[in-house]
Amino acid sequence: MVVRLCSRGGLLPRLLFSPQKPKIYVPTAGRKAAYGTVTSAKVSVNGVHLHYQQTGEGEHAVLLLPGMLGSGETDFAPQLKSLNKNLFTVVAWDPRGYGHSRPPDRDFPVDFFERDAKDAVDLMKTLKFKKISLLGWSDGGITALFAAAKYPSYINKMVIWGANAYVTEEDERIYQGIRDVSKWSEKARKPLEALYGYDYLAKTCEKWVDGIGQFKHLPDGNICRHLLPLVQCPTLIVHGEKDPLVPRFHADFIHEQVKGSRFRRIHHLCLYVVLRIKPGPHACQVTSYARRQTQPAFTFC
Repeated sequence: MVVRLCSRGGLLPRLLFSPQKPKIYVPTAGRKAAYGTVTSAKVSVNGVHLHYQQTGEGEHAVLLLPGMLGSGETDFAPQLKSLNKNLFTVVAWDPRGYGHSRPPDRDFPVDFFERDAKDAVDLMKTLKFKKISLLGWSDGGITALFAAAKYPSYINKMVIWGANAYVTEEDERIYQGIRDVSKWSEKARKPLEALYGYDYLAKTCEKWVDGIGQFKHLPDGNICRHLLPLVQCPTLIVHGEKDPLVPRFHADFIHEQVKGSRFRRIHHLCLYVVLRIKPGPHACQVTSYARRQTQPAFTFC
């Protein structure tokens, strides 16, 4: 079983999507995506119109969950293009208030991760998938943890990276450092500014910093640490050693608390290719040396 990180940022997830596991039936009737193409649609879920992209005809349904300020098109274009369309049916969604799932504007009540998890699962049920696997990046990784814990019978397998289960004072200092998008590099800001416009991007980033910061004031800074022992599905946790937003101890904690999970640290180009699929602050500070490296591949037993 292999997880391969290609030079274009594509994560080819064969670690958790082993063909030796039981196959998941994915219905074909009414599907919006033709084989070999990526198509977009909106569907009404929990009172909002959620946008998603879909591709592939495989029996294994996979949901791609974007991170802070993210969308399917900004975070997962390489995966939508490169994941095996014979093996997988791939859906990349835009959470409410992000990407093309607007209106409404994005807000951050204390239960916004739980709300996103319910939206994501209900979206896939609306699309008639019987069971799904999750690839969650950054905030999408946290949402995936909520979904796996809250809906264990519906989640097959899971890969997360750049996620955390609680917020510390160190995290809060890091978040305040990205509050002002005018201080981001142009490379990090430009794709999201093209999607949202500067004003919405700036306003929503400030709201996100306040929203994620509210967990610092809860006991133990809790986001979902209490839910981690409830995760039952096979889980791979990936951490980029040079990630400027998520310190290593967060990945270690999730690995310790999710029973039977596997953990992989990634260095240099590996970090670069994981992070470059998501424009934004995670991707800062990692491009100067990464282009000099060669394409990596990791094999897990």
